[in-house]
Amino acid sequence: MSTLFAISLTTGLLSGVWGWIAVSLGLLSWVGFLGCTSYFASPTQGVKGLAVSLATNLAGVVWALVMIYGAQWLGSEIGSYMLTAFVSFLMCIQAKKSWLSFIPGTFIGACATFAADGAWQLVVPSLLIGGVFGYLMKASGLWLQARSELKVKLVKESL
Repeated sequence: MSTLFAISLTTGLLSGVWGWIAVSLGLLSWVGFLGCTSYFASPTQGVKGLAVSLATNLAGVVWALVMIYGAQWLGSEIGSYMLTAFVSFLMCIQAKKSWLSFIPGTFIGACATFAADGAWQLVVPSLLIGGVFGYLMKASGLWLQARSELKVKLVKESL
């Protein structure tokens, strides 16, 4: 079994499980898929990649809230544009810290928060659980592929 097939299989199965969990818990399933996507897209994989993708997603939620509430506080259109420019700079420059180095993860968290009208109480658990599901999808796919390779090897050796 190829690695791609194994990861595709476990991703498909766990996507269905995530959909059920999201609906059951009243979470945003699409935000969970963004968390999952963030993990898959992260240049670092494994537990460290999960930690970096989750940290950047959560940082993005915070930055989005800064922009949402900051724009309300400023009360002017031009002020909100200036705030957006400054915060976007900060969202990128924070990548100097290794645990915040995945810039797309930060923008994913911010975009999810904007799309959910600032409902961070739903966005945060959806991103977190979605990220964990992304990790589980890949890890279980790699496990399945390795197990199938071992079975094929054992069968060939027994012949």
